[in-house]
Amino acid sequence: MKLATMRTSRGTSAARLDGEVLTEIPGHCDIGSLLAHDDWQQIAREAAGSRHRIGDVGLQAVVPNPSKVLCAGLNYTGHIQEMGRELPEYPTLFAKFADTLTGPADAVAAVAEDPEMDWEGELAVVVGRTAYKVSEEEAQEHIAGFTVANDISMRGWQYRSTQWLQGKIWARSTPVGPVLVTPDEFDAATAVLRTTLNGTPVQEHRIADLLFTPAHLVAYVSTMLPLHPGDLILTGTPGGVGRARTPRWYMKPGDLVEVTIDGIGTVSTPIT
Repeated sequence: MKLATMRTSRGTSAARLDGEVLTEIPGHCDIGSLLAHDDWQQIAREAAGSRHRIGDVGLQAVVPNPSKVLCAGLNYTGHIQEMGRELPEYPTLFAKFADTLTGPADAVAAVAEDPEMDWEGELAVVVGRTAYKVSEEEAQEHIAGFTVANDISMRGWQYRSTQWLQGKIWARSTPVGPVLVTPDEFDAATAVLRTTLNGTPVQEHRIADLLFTPAHLVAYVSTMLPLHPGDLILTGTPGGVGRARTPRWYMKPGDLVEVTIDGIGTVSTPIT
């Protein structure tokens, strides 16, 4: 099943995607609201609200207001080696906030304070059930599905200190979407992530190369604090980021960056 948060003349609505048709899920303004119900899958399957062609409506971030947005850094073997680091024993984690999220086709503004704007295509996990101190095996049952994210990073600010937070939390800089795909329809073993900048491929990597899997990350984070329905975990980016290139390559106004993951779809972001 594929789910989205769509924009309407009345605000936003959770919706189920069947082919090219979005069917509104009455009573739920977004996917976060839907996931708060234990029987969210049945609600979504049986929804029979207004129908729209996906190309005729705008999409919001899949979960616009999660209680937590947690991110894993340096989580693909190739990217870790690209950055000149040893494979870590534990995940490297940092946080974002809901204010950083934006829709899968929304523009992201370049910022005058930092010209080193970089792309980071990522698989994102959407939590479906409260998870607290769960094992890696149990964690699978707490994942509602997967979506696409671009952890657009302001590298100049990111590397002002050894803590990355200030390069990662710029307002409306993290597009997420276009849909949530439930685990039964997503094959992490074969899916490939691809990022292009103005049509030029810059990242292409198998999701299966993740060092710490989605279930491992859910279990690991849940050791420390509860994860709630709708919370997001960005799983990290593979090699090919602009900062690691010679010469370094950053985004600028007028660029178009697109991140696609097989089986989920594309986040397409104009830089303005």
